[in-house]
Formats: sequence, structure tokens, C-alpha cells
Amino acid sequence: MQFSIVFKTIGLLLMVFSLTQLPPIIVDSIYQQQETSSFLAAFALTLISGLVLYLPFRNSTKDFRIREGVLVVVSFWFVLSLFATTPFLLSESLRMTFSDAFFESMSGLTTTGATVLSGLDDLPMAILYYRQQLQWLGGMGIIVLAVAILPMLGVGGMELYHAESSGISKDRLTPKLTQTAKALWKIYLSFTLACALAYYLAGMSIFDAISHSYSTVAIGGFSTHDLSIGYFDSVMIESVAIVFMFLAGINFSLHFFVWRKKNILEFFKDSEFKAYLLTLGILTFFVALYLWNTGHYQTAEGAFRYGIFQSISMATTTGFASTNFALWPLMLPVLLIFASFIGACAGSTGGGIKVVRVLLMFKLAMKEIKKFIHPNAQINIKLNQRSVAESTLVSVWGFFSLYVIAFIVIMVALMFTGMDQVTSFSATAASMNNLGPGLGDVAENYGAISESAKWILSFSMLLGRLEILTLMALLHKAFWRF
Repeated sequence: MQFSIVFKTIGLLLMVFSLTQLPPIIVDSIYQQQETSSFLAAFALTLISGLVLYLPFRNSTKDFRIREGVLVVVSFWFVLSLFATTPFLLSESLRMTFSDAFFESMSGLTTTGATVLSGLDDLPMAILYYRQQLQWLGGMGIIVLAVAILPMLGVGGMELYHAESSGISKDRLTPKLTQTAKALWKIYLSFTLACALAYYLAGMSIFDAISHSYSTVAIGGFSTHDLSIGYFDSVMIESVAIVFMFLAGINFSLHFFVWRKKNILEFFKDSEFKAYLLTLGILTFFVALYLWNTGHYQTAEGAFRYGIFQSISMATTTGFASTNFALWPLMLPVLLIFASFIGACAGSTGGGIKVVRVLLMFKLAMKEIKKFIHPNAQINIKLNQRSVAESTLVSVWGFFSLYVIAFIVIMVALMFTGMDQVTSFSATAASMNNLGPGLGDVAENYGAISESAKWILSFSMLLGRLEILTLMALLHKAFWRF
């Protein structure tokens, strides 16, 4: 293991991240709520720490290999969350414990959206903006952003990109890796600007429009209000959220190809997109129809309005709320939690197992049924009209096996902290799928759970954000063999 290049890279990334502590200072200068000192201290601490890590190894010219890439990615998400706690800890208006501050920053950067805070409407604007900004940075992955910058500083980024982009359908869009990172960020930034403008035109204030555009495009779910999107009680605002949650849940590589070919029909040539559209369509129709049929809402308009919004929000793992879905009848809350297991498309900012993996597992199950009926038949599994390699299918099943094992272990660990079964199940699902809201004791927020449960869930969020394989590889003894 070449630790010199690891420390050098983390130092560089920390220095880049320190610059993100400055925008909240601008927000505080506008609203004058005395939070500037917290963010200045956070900026100085992060910048100096980055320099301390970077300077001793600045002349290192060793090659960057996959093991160093994995170590940097996992270490950086942990270190980043650690330094992101500083404004929360220093703010006089919050008075958070270290466990709470780390949970909040990890939840933000992994775009989970679970929060320990209440009374959001009364918090300083700089703190609210900072939470939303954390989600926006984590959405596309700050590592991908760094890939566009690090080559200019003499650090290769290929291994970083592969370690961060563990989804099976994330490929290079352009011949050069830096161009790929820039292309992804241009699309991401364009969506953010369009979303903010749409929110503003729909009736949000400028501050709320910018803040919610961050968490919508990042599929994060943080809000500046305790009631989330429900605070605005606006069909127009909910419609904007639905559109951009749906778009952000699509593979960004596919967005790139559609933009390059200037043909929206390219979406419908993609097997994963069609499965994604079908899944959302069936879920939203069933939930809305069930709400209307059971009389939970007096009108069809109300049933379909809240049913469609909450279904899209949960299925894409955004986690916005337009109403308290935990109070919905019978199995609907559990069904929405289960929808988050499928999640969004690979290569999107969403969480979950990913639509393409679920699609391949379904196709593999259908293949086994056909093989049982026709034992001698040669049946190929195809995706986008091309046969899927056996190694890819093995990888998908390997991922699913690790996911199930990790889910059971985390859920049982939460039960040992004193959580009931419903709360521990939904909290595990909400954290591993980077969803946010849960059921039981975590239906509103995570402030009441134990300190040990917060640390377990923080680990679970990171596990889900890195799609399990990256983090599990680091924990395997073979990784550390020299």
C-alpha cells in the first residue's frame, strides 16, 4: 500500500472541500444571524488539515492503483463527514453532540436525508443552506468533481472514479476521464439551475428555491422546514419536485447520450429506463387508487396528488414528504419503504439496489423457470438488446448477497440498542437505501434514538452510498496484503 499518495490525495481533496465552507458565510452576511465565525473556523481547520496531510508528500510521484483508489474514496467520505461536523458543533444555535453532528453531516453527504434536528423553521439560514449544500456536493459525488481537478495537480484519477462509481452501468462518456467528470457535472448543474428556477416560479422564495433544488437534484430529501415540501401546500411546487426527482433518478450517462444526440426517444431504447418508468407507474397508480378506494382522502384529486408525490419521493429514495405517510392505511407505508429497495437507476444520484440490478435478477429468475421447463434450451439474458456476460450476473448476485447479509447484521445490531422491530427494519432500509424517513420512532426524525444507534446508522449510510462493495473490500483482509 502506497500511503504517501493516499495522504497527498486526501490532503488535496480536503483543501478543495474547505472552499465549500465559504458560501454559508455569504448567506450569513445577508441574513445577519451571527454564524460567520463558525464557518470561518471550519474553513481554517479544514484547509490547514489538508495542508498538513499534503505538504509532506507533495513530491510523491508513485502510481495510483485500485487499492489506493478504494482507500482514498472510503477514507475521504469518512474524513469529509468528520470535518463537515465543525459548523454544527460550533454553532450556538444548535448545541449538538458530536454523535448528532456526525450523523447529520454523514446523512447530508450520502444524500440520505435522515436528520436529528427539529425546529428547522427557526434555525439560522446559513446552517440551513449548509445542510442543503452538503447534499448537493454528495449527490454526484465530490470524488467525481475531484477527478476533473486532480490531474491538473499531478494526481491520476482513474482509480478514484472506478472506486466511487461502483454502479454497473457507469461508463466513461468521453475519451478523457476529466472530460467525463466535467460532462456529468454540467448536466448536474444544469438540472440544479432549472430546478431552482422552476421552484421560484412555482412560488418558493429565492432561498427556499435554491436550497430545495440542491436536495431535489441530489435525491437527498433535506428541507428548510420541518414539514418538508408539505410546508408549502402547493400543487405546483409538488409537481416541480416530481419532475426533477424523476429526472435525477435516471442514469446521468443516459442523460448525456440523449443530450448529445438531441433525441428524447433515446431514453426509450434503454432497458433500465423502461423498467424504471414501469415500476414508478405501477407503484404510483396502486398507491393513489388505494388511498382513494379506502376513503383516506375525500376526493380523487387529493388521493392522486399525495399518492403520486409520495410514491415518486420514496421510490427514487429522495425522502421528501408532502404529508405524514406513516399514518396511511394498512400496508402502504411498508410498501413505500420496500419501493426504496429497488431505488433509482444505476449512475443516478439515487440510492437503493438500483433498477438495473433488480431487472437482471428478474430476468435471471425467468431464465431459470424456462430452463426448468426446457432443460436443453440455450437462453441468453439480454439488456439493451445485447447479451449480458456471465461475470456481470455473478457480480449482481454477489452484490445482492452482500446487501442482504449487511441488512440483517445492521438490523439486528439496532435491535440490540433497544429499538423495536418496525423502527429497526425501517431505519436500516432508510439508511442503506439512502432514503431518510422511516417508520416507528424514526417517522419524524432520528433525534430520539440512542448514540450507538446513530453510529451504526452512519456506517449504514456510507455502506449504501458506496454500494457496499467498495467499503466491504476495505474490510477484507486480502485488501491489506502487501
